[in-house]
Amino acid sequence: MKFKGIIYGVIIIIIFFLLGAVYVVDETEQVVVTRFGEAIGKPKITPGLYFKLPMIDTTTYFPKNLLEWDGDPGQIPTLDKTFIWVDTFARWKIVDPLKFFETVNNVYGALGRLDDIIDPAVRNFITSYPLIETVRMTNRELDIREAGIDDIKEISPLGEVKTGRAEITKGIMDQAQPKLAKFGIELVDVKIKRLNYVEEVRRSVYQRMIAERKQIAEKFRSEGRGEARKIEGDREKEMKRITSGAYRKAQEIKGKADAVATKVYAQAYGQDPDFYSFINTLEIYKKTLDKDSTLILSTDSEFFKYLKGYTGKK
Repeated sequence: MKFKGIIYGVIIIIIFFLLGAVYVVDETEQVVVTRFGEAIGKPKITPGLYFKLPMIDTTTYFPKNLLEWDGDPGQIPTLDKTFIWVDTFARWKIVDPLKFFETVNNVYGALGRLDDIIDPAVRNFITSYPLIETVRMTNRELDIREAGIDDIKEISPLGEVKTGRAEITKGIMDQAQPKLAKFGIELVDVKIKRLNYVEEVRRSVYQRMIAERKQIAEKFRSEGRGEARKIEGDREKEMKRITSGAYRKAQEIKGKADAVATKVYAQAYGQDPDFYSFINTLEIYKKTLDKDSTLILSTDSEFFKYLKGYTGKK
């Protein structure tokens, strides 16, 4: 029994030794092996199974994939003395794990180095160019639907882009990369995440934008009022033309009708003039006399000839 216990103990020690001597590197990792704090051999960057001295050698793992860096937003003045709020970010990776281990030791230390190198580079380039260079990339015309681009340029000229944001971010990366190479770091990309005016400038900019929009709105209203007056004038002119034409047409129709009526009357009255005189006199009686009318006329008056028993003979 005692012999079996010894055997079991030896087996456990061997298993423990083997487990401590084996380590695995996967596709997203790279490993630096150290002995008493000093790196030994080359870093293991190829995925696979590796061996080390247990309890003596130590493995330090570093990521192989892209890592994030998010800068602290801050106020930076541009070349034209406009203070803006700038927020940047970057992507980086460890390309030399041994140099990385010997200099910054870990990811947290590397982030501090990135802060010390990228932030000054951002400030240096932002302060070296006017605001328009940081805001825009090209001189492409803005798609402004409230007013034409010419109107906007007259009110608030933006200036001409000569460098652009893309070149500025490229310059930031070119300036920072050589300083990071000695830490085994490759800077993959740097971008400006957010730009904005500082609070004091923002209020004045908003007021200017409101004034510009009011000016554009008033311009549109003025043009609209002028167009309305033109439409109203055209409408009045057209109405007068139509009314005049209709009146002329009506008068022509009435004239023709009167002519026809006169002709008909003449033909009718020509057939019996005495009957026409009698009918016409009765119409006059009807229109001029009623029960309250009083007339004093001579008996010789032609007006009452039909009331005196006129027989048509003299």
